[in-house]
Amino acid sequence: MKLALLSESPADEAGIHFLAEVVLGRKVQRVRPHLRARGWPNVAQVLPPIIKHLHFNTDTDGLIVVVDCDDTVVHTERHEAEGYFHPHCRLCQLRAIFRQTTKRLPAANGRKRVMRCVGLAVPAIEAWYLCGRDDTVTEDAWRLGQESGHLPYTRSELKRRVYGTTRPSLKKSIECAVKEVARHRRDVRRLETDFPGGFGALANDLRDWISQKH
Repeated sequence: MKLALLSESPADEAGIHFLAEVVLGRKVQRVRPHLRARGWPNVAQVLPPIIKHLHFNTDTDGLIVVVDCDDTVVHTERHEAEGYFHPHCRLCQLRAIFRQTTKRLPAANGRKRVMRCVGLAVPAIEAWYLCGRDDTVTEDAWRLGQESGHLPYTRSELKRRVYGTTRPSLKKSIECAVKEVARHRRDVRRLETDFPGGFGALANDLRDWISQKH
């Protein structure tokens, strides 16, 4: 299976690549998009041309996109209702971009379209890295903190817990990302339990790919 990844940094993509292989239960060949992104606004901007490039110019099976939630709305089960769209949910927004970009594309390279996979790290991908070794870091904890106005931790605190600093080098970021996600090499159920909206959506999309490929 050939997959492309788009996230906010190469370190994020290293961790996501590992987790995707765990969920899929197979090694995947990574295809590098012709554009890169740095931060949320840029991901949304470059996504349409990346989808079109992969569709027409490659035989890539699917594109995985993962962004940080930051201080925006947490994706919940309510958002999964047919026809529902939350204008302030980044996961809903990315899915909408996929729909709008692909709805009129003709079939190319032996497939109807590049398969879509979207995840949302709440509040940042470092929360996923702490899963299983810090029980206080979960989607529910963050969402309840947003609702009460008393956040349980900050994104800077999460970075410090993972990297030992709020400004890690790219090399250290990649090393830590791979080390932390490797704890889930046999089972991602803990990630799905603690992060059902953001990681659960990603895992469900990947499993849908498996059924489509068969």
